[in-house]
Amino acid sequence: FKRVKITQGGLEVTAQQASATGLEFNNSEWRLQGDVAITVPGGKLQSSEARVMFRNNAIASASIKGTPAQFEQRLKEKNQVARGRAAAIDYDVKAATVRLTGDAWLTDGNNEIRGNTLVYDIARQRVAANPDETDPGGVRITINPQEKKSATPEASPQEPTP
Repeated sequence: FKRVKITQGGLEVTAQQASATGLEFNNSEWRLQGDVAITVPGGKLQSSEARVMFRNNAIASASIKGTPAQFEQRLKEKNQVARGRAAAIDYDVKAATVRLTGDAWLTDGNNEIRGNTLVYDIARQRVAANPDETDPGGVRITINPQEKKSATPEASPQEPTP
């Protein structure tokens, strides 16, 4: 298939090309290539290739690969976007999670988490790093303090005169 668009409720999958193990959606696998975008409730996955699994006439999961595969979600409480990238991202529709593996990176727009495996819960907007405790490299977290906005400008210190 060329220039494919598949929609199911709040999910949408688009790609330049696709091939499928069958045209029925009861139990099939679709392989997508070229500008793959998967829109999920509140977020989006993008890559150069993907595999989408259909079970019982519904999208059950999607696996994307790219250089890198990317994920983003607008955060509910903040005016920020959570973004992530990795060599591969697996989206579990039922669990509403994305598993980023292979040089995974995730940010909430301010702080960053890096590791080999990160699992992001889309509904709760929470991340689990190295969840199976199998990554010997561990996890690296960068916390960037937020600047407080003051109501009145502070006086800047004067430079001493020579």
